[in-house]
Amino acid sequence: MAIVAVGTVAIDSIETPSASVHQVLGGSATYFSYAASFFTRVHLVAVVGEDFPAEHIEEFRQRGIDLTGLEIRRGGKTFYWRGRYHADMNNRDTLEVHLNVLADFNPVLPADYRRQPYLFLGNSSPQLQLRVLEQMERPQLVLADTMNLWIETQRDALLELLPRLDGLLLNDSEARLLAEEENLVRAGLKIRTLGPKFVIIKKGEHGSFLFSRDGVFVLPGYPTPNVVDPTGAGDSFAGGILGYLASDTSPPPGRLRRAIAYGTVIASITVEGFSLDRLKKATREEIERRLDEYRRMITF
Repeated sequence: MAIVAVGTVAIDSIETPSASVHQVLGGSATYFSYAASFFTRVHLVAVVGEDFPAEHIEEFRQRGIDLTGLEIRRGGKTFYWRGRYHADMNNRDTLEVHLNVLADFNPVLPADYRRQPYLFLGNSSPQLQLRVLEQMERPQLVLADTMNLWIETQRDALLELLPRLDGLLLNDSEARLLAEEENLVRAGLKIRTLGPKFVIIKKGEHGSFLFSRDGVFVLPGYPTPNVVDPTGAGDSFAGGILGYLASDTSPPPGRLRRAIAYGTVIASITVEGFSLDRLKKATREEIERRLDEYRRMITF
């Protein structure tokens, strides 16, 4: 079954301790869509400027990602981000950001998108996420991402959104901020009481926590020795999760747990290259092999 992915398509410039790239494809919807497309059809909703390179449009099309919902703003410039990672590759500094066409993005879903069963709301204002959700007819599963900025500045809108979600994805510092709890287990349990059916807390290279009606589930990160660029890992993780859920009709709780394992594996592939470089070389067969390795690592 198909997924509607709403988020950013961006141009990034990235510096790491060992290398750097300039003006490469990035954005939450980019990474999410590419990761999810290993499993199912994706309908992308985003906005770019007239300066957006045609070769990136072709990359999406070759991947089978539907671009009916991609707005190309005449005379506009694409969202741009430049950042530098610290030596540990877990922390980064934003050196430059230009919202450009993203500043007044107000997505209007094509009629066919509104009937799709799965929806991903990439990290953006909860007010915008609510406007998108209200355009959907009867989605079976809605997964949303958020960040510290929205928790701090639009908390009321976020609290209005949470009961309408099936799943919420956020990192450990965001979970502590939203729940006002330092202990991550208490934070995850408390966030579930705010509305979402399940909560996934990301801990970067250390894995993730899942909080659902079936209890607490913990998965470590996949041990990747060659981390080139962590950008997009979280959105690839989300794409793997929702992509797998859209392709598997088996009953929970195993289905959701397997989805998180797939997301973990795909994120571990993403970080092995800049931008989509490593994902473009990956195959479903490679993902399955790495999943088998991962399963053996965590079974005792």
